[in-house]
Amino acid sequence: MQRFTFTVIAGLCLLASSVAAAQTRAVASTAGTRVSSSAGTVGGTAGSAAAAGTSASTLGLGARSGSSAVVVGGGSAAAVQGRAISNTRIRENPQMLRAQSRATAMDGGTWSRSMSQTTVGHDNGLRSWTRSMAHQPGSRPVISTTRIR
Repeated sequence: MQRFTFTVIAGLCLLASSVAAAQTRAVASTAGTRVSSSAGTVGGTAGSAAAAGTSASTLGLGARSGSSAVVVGGGSAAAVQGRAISNTRIRENPQMLRAQSRATAMDGGTWSRSMSQTTVGHDNGLRSWTRSMAHQPGSRPVISTTRIR
């Protein structure tokens, strides 16, 4: 079941990215899921945004089973002309594991951005959120946010 959930989230991110890249107007989409059973908890969120030659996608996943925990984060950005930046940070402390990913693509006043954060607490808590947004000059930014707790 955990492998299935990971595959679904990755597929949603890929689908959102391909749909967004084909658009000429600004679009943003996010998705998330969480599954708990006696064996553990797995879940995460993903998102993608695109606007006129820019696109950005991020993904955050977490899992906990017994005394083991894992977090995964990643992102990518692309711009036909302009600048693209992506980074991921993984942090650990005695209370939790956290993955933070950010991806931004800019071309003049047109930009796409996606951010994900996933936290697996040592108290069996799993939280994840993703926000994706895109903007073209002359219009309001398009924003999509998904949270799981």
